[in-house]
Amino acid sequence: MKSDRFRQLLDTPGPFVSVYFADADDTDDMGAQLDLNWRALREQLEQQGADESVTAEIEYAVMNLRLPIGRGGRAVVAGPNGVVLNEHLLRPPAEPVVRVSELPYIVPILEHGFEHSHYLLVVVDPAGAFITTHTDVTRRSETVAADGCPAREAPGAETDGLGDPKLRAVADRVSELVHDASFDAVFVVGDVGSRSDLLAALPERVRERATSLPIGVRRGGYDFEEIQRAIDITLLRQRLSVIDSAAERFTAEVGRQSGLAAEGLGAVCSALRQGSVATLILGEINDATVVVDEGLTTVAPTADMLSEQGASPAKTLRADEALPLMAISVGASVVRTDERIAPADGIAAVLRYAPMLHPPVP
Repeated sequence: MKSDRFRQLLDTPGPFVSVYFADADDTDDMGAQLDLNWRALREQLEQQGADESVTAEIEYAVMNLRLPIGRGGRAVVAGPNGVVLNEHLLRPPAEPVVRVSELPYIVPILEHGFEHSHYLLVVVDPAGAFITTHTDVTRRSETVAADGCPAREAPGAETDGLGDPKLRAVADRVSELVHDASFDAVFVVGDVGSRSDLLAALPERVRERATSLPIGVRRGGYDFEEIQRAIDITLLRQRLSVIDSAAERFTAEVGRQSGLAAEGLGAVCSALRQGSVATLILGEINDATVVVDEGLTTVAPTADMLSEQGASPAKTLRADEALPLMAISVGASVVRTDERIAPADGIAAVLRYAPMLHPPVP
């Protein structure tokens, strides 16, 4: 996943509470099940010594900041200043996960989250469009009528001048929403002609983010549950494609012996210190730990190795918490791999440039 969606974690002080649990809204006793889930989570938070104020923020998110459509799993990460992440998961963890630690734990989001958690759904026909914005905790809809007159251009819009001119108003509104809120994905539903005309009217930068969903209209209108399933499948495929690309690139660089791949805690920690990691690949890292300096700027597998870098060992942290956060701090993407590759120590990286043999001492 791109690091941008997690960068707010870098500016949030710890300690953090990271909670993952099953949270579907397709059961008859949804409220009762959610209450039971929260009781179990709260008990674990109390056992781990979570601050009462943070527990209260987590409870509010779990019980009140309900996501628009429950897909099976939920992720909530909070710090002393409140909830930082509140996201859907494609599937819930096998067992609820609760961590109270100095750093946030985001591996389940990397494993079961969506590549794009903010997106637009545009249901279009010759009369106009029904546009819905989806974010982590909100879903808002609006109707845009088709307009036969030339519409004003949205900020930064450079359309190709193709497509039905009646849909220019719709295209302008979609472009405006993408420009203002930075939606990474746009899903378009409608008859073949309307979808094609709208896509042709969108500026290239927006069209590149758009996916056309060939879903037929039923008597009485569209089945939005069917649309949501199609979106979920598309998002899952996108995430798997990202994992495939990272694994293929890593394997290719290892085969070429280009120096643009690293694996094992020592090599990956060194690459992170040098800022050369383009993509961090997390496998089965288990309970491995790393040692960092006070500012969390230098990392190594052991205190002795950190001292060799001229840094004073200050903290021992879980590698599955520290390494993703350090990768985010250098602008690297982070992916959770599966059986595609099995790197040494369960950790690997694709690099921007070959590591220096003798990196400068901080």
